Amino acid sequence: MKQNVEHLSETRAKLSVEVSAKEFEPEYDKAAKELAKQVDLPGFRRGKAPRRVVESKIGRGAIIEQAVNDNLDAYYQAAVAEAGIVPMSRPDVAIDEVPEMTGKDDTTALKFTVEVDVRPEIWMPNPADFEVEVPAVEVSDDDVQSELDALRDRFSTLTNVEREAKEGDYVNIDMVAKIGEENIDDVAGVSYRIGDNNMLEGQDEELVGAQAGDVVEFKAKLAGGDHEGEEADVTITVHSVKESVLPEADDDFAMMASEFDTIDELKDDLREQATKTKANEQLSGAYEALVTQLIEASDFPLPEGVINEEIENHLRNEGKELDDPHGDEIRPDVEEALRNQLLLDTYAEAFKVEVSQQELLDFLVTQAQMYGMDPNQFVQAAAQAGQVNAFAGEMARNKAVMAALRLAQVKDTNGNDVDVNEILGEQAEGEVVPEFTDKPHKAAKVAPAKSDDAADESIEEESDENAENADENTDEFNPADHTVDQVLAHVENADDE
Repeated sequence: MKQNVEHLSETRAKLSVEVSAKEFEPEYDKAAKELAKQVDLPGFRRGKAPRRVVESKIGRGAIIEQAVNDNLDAYYQAAVAEAGIVPMSRPDVAIDEVPEMTGKDDTTALKFTVEVDVRPEIWMPNPADFEVEVPAVEVSDDDVQSELDALRDRFSTLTNVEREAKEGDYVNIDMVAKIGEENIDDVAGVSYRIGDNNMLEGQDEELVGAQAGDVVEFKAKLAGGDHEGEEADVTITVHSVKESVLPEADDDFAMMASEFDTIDELKDDLREQATKTKANEQLSGAYEALVTQLIEASDFPLPEGVINEEIENHLRNEGKELDDPHGDEIRPDVEEALRNQLLLDTYAEAFKVEVSQQELLDFLVTQAQMYGMDPNQFVQAAAQAGQVNAFAGEMARNKAVMAALRLAQVKDTNGNDVDVNEILGEQAEGEVVPEFTDKPHKAAKVAPAKSDDAADESIEEESDENAENADENTDEFNPADHTVDQVLAHVENADDE
């Protein structure tokens, strides 16, 4: 198979592919056998007739067509890999010629061309050249106390109280929501902690001050169901008010709630955990800051077809027309997301980042838990939607940023160096540190051509002027800093040396 790639622009390529009749022969034979199974040929069992008999019955053209349809994508993928381009959009394919398949002396070939958006050449800034500032990790006694109180709350007991409810109390309630005379929703015997704010808007404010036996009425917008967003009349009956009683923070509690024998040992451990938590939060900010700097330092065009396709898909999913003004509103976000993805994909490849099956599975299970779904159902849904590879790609990009962070200069607000490896762990086996290069110079853009006689005079005058300047600054002339006319003028007036 022969292939030739022509770059129509930095983000679009034309691929010309040629498969000789000899190379096409096995696929032609395979197609003939498959088609033979679909027809009855006198004297032969289905699928057992010789090729010449199948050709005479079905026609060579039908077999060729079947073989092309079955193998065109495989030829395209092989040509892409050989050409070293990364397609970014659906290809536009044109078949220019098909082989005649007339025998061993057949010199015809399958010839087709493909135009497709491709990933541009992307220069990677060296993360070591960037400094990222993050908040200093400072764990106070209050932080430790908060961790301790959270642990105590897990071992708390509920006690009935004969007083008005306050934030943090648990109330046992019945609730009915109506729109007009229609009963929209109702629950009974629900235990609810005031302050969680996870039921109806305004509910917590109405329950503060209520006592056992009180009936609270208010209006609220429904948060889900067929009447989501509609205002309903809500009636809540309070059956009981209970307060959470925390155990004493002493040595006995430490032995009950942990592997430690004293409360001081437990507090030391909680301080260490709080330090790790804040260190992880610290790097979360560093992640975003470094990506922002790398994006700003990089400079590459985006494939317009990919952007338009993403916007069109977004509009279709929202039931909007393709010319809806919303498309222009989301374009900057689509461009930003694509630029981020392309650059980080390049880093992931350069660092040789890998996502193992176990890592991907653990991620999918975590996502399922976040959505409250059964992990098996979530994985099946992700696979059916074609999202598994997208998840893997996102994980690879995250690992690429972590690899870049290990090279960057990370300092806290006190000016202290942050040991990224201590937080993230050492570099994964198989990952490498790529060789970063200086940013390449880009050729100057050609000025738009003018279309009248005055334009010709302008070009001549500019060429004369540039020629004079070229003579004066021959040793300092850099073609990348000049237009095409200026370069031609310089070459025309330069000496042999």
